[in-house]
Amino acid sequence: MPNLTIEAPAKVNLHLRIKERRPDGFHHLESIFAALAFGDTLHFELLDEDGALKICMEGPFSPKEAILPEENTISRAVSLFRSKTGCSQGLRVRVDKRIPLGGGLGGGSSDAASTLIALNALYKTSGGFLGDDSMSEIAALLGSDVPFFLGETGVSYVSGRGERLLPLKTPESLFFVLVNPGFPSETPAAFRLLDEFREKTGKNGPEANHRFVQSPALNIPNPSELCEKLYASPCNWPFENDFLPVFLDDSGGGSGAAYRKILTELRGLGADFTGLSGAGSTCFGVFSGREEARKAEKTLLKTWNFVKVTFLLAHGAVPILK
Repeated sequence: MPNLTIEAPAKVNLHLRIKERRPDGFHHLESIFAALAFGDTLHFELLDEDGALKICMEGPFSPKEAILPEENTISRAVSLFRSKTGCSQGLRVRVDKRIPLGGGLGGGSSDAASTLIALNALYKTSGGFLGDDSMSEIAALLGSDVPFFLGETGVSYVSGRGERLLPLKTPESLFFVLVNPGFPSETPAAFRLLDEFREKTGKNGPEANHRFVQSPALNIPNPSELCEKLYASPCNWPFENDFLPVFLDDSGGGSGAAYRKILTELRGLGADFTGLSGAGSTCFGVFSGREEARKAEKTLLKTWNFVKVTFLLAHGAVPILK
C-alpha cells in the first residue's frame, strides 16, 4: 500500500480586523495570513479494511484526551472527502503534533487542509480526485481558516469569513519568534469577549491600547494599499489584531499580564514588529536578522516553555508519496 507524508504548516495573522456579524452568524474579517516553515507532520497509509480510519496523535502537543470524531478536523475532512468521492478504502493517519492547541496558529485547520490534499494525491489513480471547486467547498465546511491552507501560496489577504483569498508575494529575509504563554485561547470565547469589550468600551480597534500598536491601519480602507505595506520594513507595518486590546484588558480573564510581558520582552529583544496571531494565544515578534531572532529565542526560553524561531513559506502544503 502506498504511503504519503505531508507537512501541515502553522500560520500567523500579520493583520486581523473583525468586522460586522454576517447573517450566517460568522463575522466578516480582514486579515493577512502567512504560512510558516514550522508545523505538524501527517503520515498517511492506506489499509485493506474498507471504511476504517485510525488516527494516532503523537508529539509535544498531542491531545491528552481522545478527541471525538465530530470534533477532530482530520476525521471530519476524511468523512467529507469520502462522501464526495465515494472512496472508502481504509486509512491510518499518524500526526506529529507540534503546533500548540488553541494557540491561534491554525493547527487544526492546517491538518484538515493537508488531509484533503493528501487524500487527493492518494486516491488520484482510483477515481477519487477532486477539482479545486469541490476541494474549496469541503474546506469552507471544515472551518474559516481551512481555505487558506489549501492555497499554493504562503501569504494571502483574506476576507469574507475566510473563503476569499488574494495571493500575495512572500516577504523575504524575515524571521519570526513565536511565544506561547502556556494557556489556550478558545475562539468562540474570544469572540464573546470581543463583543463584550466593544459594547463596554465603545471602541472597535487598537486605540484601546495604543502602546502595543505601531501605526494603526484604521484609516487604510483600500485592501491593496494595506497589502503594499507588507513589503515595507516591519518597523513601519500598520497591522493590528482586534483581539489584542481585549486580551490586554485585565478584565478579560487575567491573561493580560502574560500578553503584556511577552510583547514587552519581544520589543526589548529587538523585534521590529510584535503581534498576536488569530484569537490567541500565541504572540510573535518579527526580526530582520536570524542571529537576533536566535538570541531572543534563547532568552525567552528562560521564561516561556514554547518559543520557536521560524520564517515564512512561499508555498502551501506539498504531499510526498513514498
